[in-house]
Amino acid sequence: MKCKWQDSIYSDGSASYVSNPTPNLDEVVTIRLRVLSEAPIHRIILRCTVNGDEHLIPMTESETTGAFTYYSCDLKISQSTINYHFYIATPKETYYYTQLELTTYPPTEEYDFRIVAGYKPPSWITSAVFYQIFPDRFCSGNPKNAVQDNEYTFDNHPTTRKEWDETPGEYVESFCLDFFGGDLEGIKQKIPYLKGLGVNAIYINPIFYAATHHRYDCLDYFMVDPHLGGDPAFADLMDALHENDMKLIVDMSVNHTGTAHKWFNKETLFFPEEVGAYHNTDAKERKYYYFDENNKYHAWAGVDTLPTLNYTSDTLRDIIYRSEDSVVKKWLKPPYNIDGWRFDVANTMARMDKLQMQHDVWPEIRQNIREVNPEAYILGEAWTDDCEFLMGNEWDSSMNYYGFARPVRQFVGELDRFLDIRKEYDFHSTKRNAKDLARMFMQKIARLPHQIASVQFNLFDSHDISRLHNNPAVPFESYRGAVMMLFTFPGTPNIYYGDEVGIDGHILSVEGCRYPMPWKEEKQNQDFYDLYRTLAHLKREQEALQNGGFKILYAQDYVISYTRFTDTKAYVVVVSQDDHPTSVQIPIGALGAQDHSTIKEIFDHPLQASMQAGLLHLQLPPLASLLLEITL
Repeated sequence: MKCKWQDSIYSDGSASYVSNPTPNLDEVVTIRLRVLSEAPIHRIILRCTVNGDEHLIPMTESETTGAFTYYSCDLKISQSTINYHFYIATPKETYYYTQLELTTYPPTEEYDFRIVAGYKPPSWITSAVFYQIFPDRFCSGNPKNAVQDNEYTFDNHPTTRKEWDETPGEYVESFCLDFFGGDLEGIKQKIPYLKGLGVNAIYINPIFYAATHHRYDCLDYFMVDPHLGGDPAFADLMDALHENDMKLIVDMSVNHTGTAHKWFNKETLFFPEEVGAYHNTDAKERKYYYFDENNKYHAWAGVDTLPTLNYTSDTLRDIIYRSEDSVVKKWLKPPYNIDGWRFDVANTMARMDKLQMQHDVWPEIRQNIREVNPEAYILGEAWTDDCEFLMGNEWDSSMNYYGFARPVRQFVGELDRFLDIRKEYDFHSTKRNAKDLARMFMQKIARLPHQIASVQFNLFDSHDISRLHNNPAVPFESYRGAVMMLFTFPGTPNIYYGDEVGIDGHILSVEGCRYPMPWKEEKQNQDFYDLYRTLAHLKREQEALQNGGFKILYAQDYVISYTRFTDTKAYVVVVSQDDHPTSVQIPIGALGAQDHSTIKEIFDHPLQASMQAGLLHLQLPPLASLLLEITL
């Protein structure tokens, strides 16, 4: 048995295979494809769709380097989006090569390589390591900022001040009104800690004036919550981060406000009754929401305290994103200069039955953000198939639950979240195997333009889902494989605060993933920290993990292996979820590796390995996870 030449066929949308990965309209680019020189190639044709019709462009041998021959041709970017795949002819067979797979039958265009003219991803994303902070639970820098017991009442419930070592209250106990006192000054104080970990970008949950500790029920988009330190503390934090070459994106829901928001003001707790739409039928803000003649309003997901915003209102669009003094633009400008936005429930925004406005609103938001900061990152929350928003004119990325978090969590043994939360149906499933994982990965990434696939925001934990390591059914060995995939998958990894030290919590409710950060060393798990720190710095340092190629090499039973690679170096990830020893043969010869190639395991785990005819033979212990560095 030997490595098959078909496994070596490779192209993508990176600078290694497209002369300019972010071309403008009417620009001519050179497209390349590589294959092992020993392959019985008769000819290779680039097949593109122009003006709805098939065009064939012969490719020529342009270079032979090491084990590979490269084929190339020129392609004019004559339309806003152009898609292509390859015909690979041998004396006996014609193959079709797309971003998804190699077939012997004509494929659909859904998985074609795709170039979007004029799309420029933020240049800093592929080398970023994000750290998500839930502000109230990360660090208290100034105790004077903290919400006190009974400071105010919201939804008929009083606020509660908690000590840092206490357990967060369940919703039926605390109603999201239990506060631990984390603030922006605390984040600033921990910049050295974050840099030591290898973090260079922060995603922060909402910071604007609000009643609850999660702050998704905003009272005023134009004001940082005084209990976090207010506007001055935020400007100070942004200055400190930028001085340390760190980025920050801010979370905000512009799908809905809270009922206590000054535009709505149902409760009249924070603003006088004459302010807002609920009590004043002639208020200009009335058109910002969906009211009927009986003063009933539409609430997001049926949550009565979260009234939905109505984007048929031009005035609302102006105040949210179009005007120079809009919400979106204010925080992108001095003295704050944030580096991007994360939009809550972005897949449902500007959609109301017959009024499907999402593909009108999102391009407008993107245009207005990029006019202020061309390097701003635009991140939308979605849990299901989100590719409709990832075609170059709307989001840069989604919260990659669909393409990464949900597949990985199923691979290590969890029931998919969308089955788990529907208790009334009593869903069950077995652990997903490696072929399932590979399919789940590729069903999203292979449908995206490479320009966008390379900047996806990867995570498996967040403020909205139980922490994977808190699940007693997931042993550390399995969790270790998930973390390894997080830092090596195309895009940028996101560490949810405290994961790097094994923060406490539970999986029974969302409050279980919002425990305060354990700053006392005796409460931190060093094995977790060493794992995260090693991988974060490796991601920051290695071109192969930032802009390198991506290829799944092996997916059998419960073992998956994929690679990130350049012409000179490859990182091969091997993750086994088999609970018994197993043997695998990984075709690293397809990457140009030779029998004498140097192979190192990043964590110095002992290898039971041999190389023969381009196949790496590995003996894997139960639940093994390896990260191999191969010099090509």
